[in-house]
Amino acid sequence: MKILLLHSSSDLYGASKILLGIVHLLKKRNHQVWVVLSEEGPLSSVLAEAGATVMYIRLGILRRKYVTPRGIINRIITIRKAKKQLQVFITQQGIERVYSNTSGVLAGAFAAASCNVPHIWHVHEIIENPRWFKFLLGKWMQRYSKKIVVVSNAVKKSWKSVIPEHQLVVVHNGIDYSPYITKQAPINHSEDSDENRFIIGMVGRVHYWKGQSYFIEIAGKLHQRYPDLQFIMVGDAFPGYEYLYKSLSDQIQQLHLQDVVKQMGFRNDIPAIMQSINLFILPSQLPDPFPTVILEAMASEKPVIATEIGGALEMIDREITGDFIPPNAAGKAADIISKWIDKQKCYCAGKEARKRVLQKFSLENWENNLINIIE
Repeated sequence: MKILLLHSSSDLYGASKILLGIVHLLKKRNHQVWVVLSEEGPLSSVLAEAGATVMYIRLGILRRKYVTPRGIINRIITIRKAKKQLQVFITQQGIERVYSNTSGVLAGAFAAASCNVPHIWHVHEIIENPRWFKFLLGKWMQRYSKKIVVVSNAVKKSWKSVIPEHQLVVVHNGIDYSPYITKQAPINHSEDSDENRFIIGMVGRVHYWKGQSYFIEIAGKLHQRYPDLQFIMVGDAFPGYEYLYKSLSDQIQQLHLQDVVKQMGFRNDIPAIMQSINLFILPSQLPDPFPTVILEAMASEKPVIATEIGGALEMIDREITGDFIPPNAAGKAADIISKWIDKQKCYCAGKEARKRVLQKFSLENWENNLINIIE
């Protein structure tokens, strides 16, 4: 089968890793695969290595910064141009399925409908505001996809107010866990190589709702109680949002945590990063649909503490594989996390975390569920 996939970014964070998994799955099933991105990036080369043909078309990806009169006009013009280019490609190549990964990609759905080709939408997002935007996007997804794959029950709950429930199919993400199970070379986080130091980490694209600022605030509270704790933050910002990364550096300086909290930027050695920490925290300030990074941490035998919202509630077994903290209460969060500043407790919880992720969110289950929909 000839399958065209479209994706909203060229990074190597959560949804992009899932796209890469889809490509591996489709190639394993001997399908021909093309992937359309808006620009070149770290994802491009790994997609090519996986056997996909990568193309670049400005798709007019929907992002919050475009929710202005000028931004909306820009998106309409860009999406129309992309639709025309995709229509030509679909017709010329005889594409039999079009697959849009993330709700921010519209052009593929419109082009598929024009060419009378089945379209599948894979939704990774929870969108609550602005409500008119969610309503409009939901109606488009309902109209242009017979089945809509959602990555968690939290995502399904969010969208069923505007999309009929029978169209929404929950497929929990699964990834190749082997890099996280294999022993990795240790990472040196600081000049102080004290192996007894307890390290707390977070990994995520820098964005206002991902909680990096909250992580720093919590680090400040914990540092007052445990001066030897070390904190690491991995991830860079979307192009155009670099100021957010700088604001985090300023916050670290203002709280005098420059010797305690280390910003590591973008890294492609996440398995090694995971193995070098003791405890993983995901401090999202809005519901995170189904964070792939939690799967990675659990497979690495790390307990996970996340804010008590979104898909994390389906992933973490409270007090067995991790715990939950409130979204915006650093003092309370520090109280809960303090109970986990114990290497033996983290070791035992990490063992349970790996068991849970391999049983409940296996790659095999994810592949079987997804291929049944695609084929």
